[in-house]
Amino acid sequence: MSIKDHSANDAALIEDAATALARLGLDAVILAREPELAWLEGDGLMRGLDGVMRVGKGDAHITYAVEVKRHLTPATLGAATAQLRRAVEATGHPGLLVTHCLSTPMAEKLRALNQPFADAAGNAYLEGPGLLVYVTGRKPEGEPEIAATSRAFSTAGLKVQFSLICAPALADAPLRAIAVAAGVALGGVPAVLADLQRSGALLVQGKKRRLHATRRLLDDWAQDYARRLRPKTLLKTYVSPNFDAWESWQLDPAQALWGGESAARLLVQHLRPGVLTLYADKIPVRLMVEQRMTPVSATLMQQRLIEQRVIELRRPFWGSLPVAEPSATEQPGTVPPALVYADLLATGDSSCLETAELIYDRYLARLFPAA
Repeated sequence: MSIKDHSANDAALIEDAATALARLGLDAVILAREPELAWLEGDGLMRGLDGVMRVGKGDAHITYAVEVKRHLTPATLGAATAQLRRAVEATGHPGLLVTHCLSTPMAEKLRALNQPFADAAGNAYLEGPGLLVYVTGRKPEGEPEIAATSRAFSTAGLKVQFSLICAPALADAPLRAIAVAAGVALGGVPAVLADLQRSGALLVQGKKRRLHATRRLLDDWAQDYARRLRPKTLLKTYVSPNFDAWESWQLDPAQALWGGESAARLLVQHLRPGVLTLYADKIPVRLMVEQRMTPVSATLMQQRLIEQRVIELRRPFWGSLPVAEPSATEQPGTVPPALVYADLLATGDSSCLETAELIYDRYLARLFPAA
């Protein structure tokens, strides 16, 4: 699927959402679509948005910066709302999330986060001076068109992107070096790079390749990582009576690395982890014995009887672990900050989202600027 087709599909979804809002008796006017948003005078920098829409009734109108999220799940909610908050900061307008259809539980979560939304089925939450709309439970008349997935966001593509995000200089390396770093087959790399070039994430001049490293690239990767790749990494879940003393555990970085909330604690000293994440093919035997770790049954996890104070084992999905530069991770024994950031966003927890911003500010902002 080309970037042009992607923009066209997003524009169509914005049209559908505007039509649905009109059926609710609201005035919904699309002021601009993604290709027109290089700059709107008086409205601030708009690059990276999917559109601008004015919605209201009578004299009460609100202008929204629109972000389309076609595939919104609990795992991608955190990244989506974080991206929308940045749209507010960049434009001065509230962010409006537009999607195909939101379930009632998802709508309730968004309202709890004070995140305006509108979907093509007619569900909406809009609140402002003289305006309050909250509609849930509506079903779409038809199923959304299933768009072809870009190779860049296939499982292999997400691995390649991760390697480039962690080591941007790798973009100009031989294809074999990229494949080794990403842990993917060599044959799939050219197609992934071609899709990244079409989307503008990879800049090519002559024989030179350069990653167009922006926060949008980082966030788009984080969202699709949460939806497609992260669920495949979870191997087992454990409990330990020594959970609270986890920072004193002796961990060999050659055998296992901290990720998620635990890595965030080590990197920015802000979050008290409710879940400890270890990236390893298996728990080191010595660690398991010393910390008296026992597995949690899949049944208990599926029934959500145990959600906090657990240790989750996740399989590393990369090849040779790339690091952007020696000073990028001051704390030894953690996965790269980009993965810590993505794992925090995937939780959807407000404390984790706040900590993800700290990780970005300290470790990623210089490499992946917002503009």
